[in-house]
Amino acid sequence: MFNKLTNHFGRDIGIDLGTANTLVYVKGKGIIINEPSVVAINKKTGQVLAIGSEAKKMVGRTPAHITAARPLVDGVISDFEVTEQMLKYFIDKVNKGFLSAFFRPRVVVGIPSEVTEVEKKAVRDATLSAGAREAYLIEEPMAAAIGGRMPVQEAAGNMIVDIGGGTAEVAIISLGGIVTSRSLKIAGDKLNEDIVQFARDEFNLLLGEKTAEDIKIAIGSVYKLDESLEMTMRGRDLVTGLPKEVLVNDEQIRKAISKSIKILIDSIKATIEETPPELVADIMSRGITLVGGGSLLRGFATLVSEQTEMPTKVADDPLTAVVRGTGMVLEDLDKLQEVLISSNYEKAPW
Repeated sequence: MFNKLTNHFGRDIGIDLGTANTLVYVKGKGIIINEPSVVAINKKTGQVLAIGSEAKKMVGRTPAHITAARPLVDGVISDFEVTEQMLKYFIDKVNKGFLSAFFRPRVVVGIPSEVTEVEKKAVRDATLSAGAREAYLIEEPMAAAIGGRMPVQEAAGNMIVDIGGGTAEVAIISLGGIVTSRSLKIAGDKLNEDIVQFARDEFNLLLGEKTAEDIKIAIGSVYKLDESLEMTMRGRDLVTGLPKEVLVNDEQIRKAISKSIKILIDSIKATIEETPPELVADIMSRGITLVGGGSLLRGFATLVSEQTEMPTKVADDPLTAVVRGTGMVLEDLDKLQEVLISSNYEKAPW
């Protein structure tokens, strides 16, 4: 009886726990939170000063005793306590109200496909400690495929490429399971680092991470564009120590990120090579689906299609595919139980 009540009144939550951004889906309401995975902490007192958007504004602008950092690195927890605080903040934001103490939510969390058992346990424990009643885990490529409304439970091949902030996931899915997959630590953050390194090598210019990301979004591409794009790159001159600005174009940025893009393309091709021929035939007719922020790089779908000789498309609203997938699992948990990791979960001790 109590379980029926909690399932009825509890606000079940789906979370895309990303390296760059955390998105939260509430059953029956949709996506209600999309904030950066950043936490600002006072190192003197250990107090959390800000989480999400407010903390992101502090990155690179804090005094020595305050750090604004990401508690997740390459899609996995690097600081358990800070991640727990961040999850608690998001869960409390959703589950506030008179009955929240009695009806704690069930939570589905998307995680990279090749994390270790220890890392899985860290996510589960952090979710339960943050206030969840039950914690379920789902692999991000599976969640993204469900969010992209791909027929993952059919006996047919579905190929998904999810390029996030910390990791890129390539997976072939059939009959509610992942047939073959690859998880790379080359994604949006690595492309930002490539741009920072390019500015240092070519112009003796020290760029901030946020500036590099802004440049990538504004003029980044992986395929020659019909019309050239330009942007002013501002930072500190490493020789004089004074402010400096340089005009860069899309061709220069394309060259800066080319090595990382090649590794991504090679991984996509290698995953196809490991796929059973019957599933490859399915993918040739259905095509490859791209999700995640990296899929929005200009020309990326064209490059993947050219290199794999398969039709390739970017999913509708690729930034929210994973969290929409967790939400769809929540909406029909009994039917989609098999897509969860080991079909198991943990309950809070209370």
